[in-house]
This record gives sequence, C-alpha cells and structure tokens, in this order.
Amino acid sequence: MLGLILLYFIGKKFYELADKFEKSKWGYAIAGITVYYFGAICIGMIIVLILEYFELFNIDSVNDTVLGILLAPFGIVCCYVLYIILEKKWEKEKPQLDNIIEEIGNKE
Repeated sequence: MLGLILLYFIGKKFYELADKFEKSKWGYAIAGITVYYFGAICIGMIIVLILEYFELFNIDSVNDTVLGILLAPFGIVCCYVLYIILEKKWEKEKPQLDNIIEEIGNKE
C-alpha cells in the first residue's frame, strides 16, 4: 500500500513539472514511475549482488517487504536526479519574455 502512495506522489510531481513547462503530462508521469522502478531494480540488484558475492548478505533469507524497503531509496534518488535534470533543461529552453519583447522592438 505504501508503494502505491509513493508511486502516486512520484507521478504527481512529474505531472506537475510537465504541466508547468507545457510538456506531455501523462508521458512524463509514467516516465517518472518507470525511472523509479529502473533505479530500484538495477542499482539495488547490483548492490545486492555485490553483497552476495562477498557473502555479507543472503538474498534468500530476506522478506520481500524488507527487500522493497531496501531498494526504494535507490529508485527515489534516480527519480530526483531525473526531475532536477528535466527542470534545468526545460528552464533553459523556456523563452525569456524580456528578450522576446526587445527583439520585436529591434526588428526593422
């Protein structure tokens, strides 16, 4: 249940960001959730495999709920990084109103 609430808030943040910059709202909401799962699975599994290799951790003895809680921070960090990248990229692409007004006045 907590996982669904987390996915809701991730999707909502990406939806609002895309709406702010007039991009595809649902596309970026789904992309944010996909990045969450990608980060949780890929980065988390790499760390789990390293710990398993050095025999510090046994994946078979871990409960699924505990494993989900252990992997969630990796997904959240990946979502945060994507959010910041998109926000900075779209902020640069956003036309500056002052520059547009000056360019219109200077055209002859």
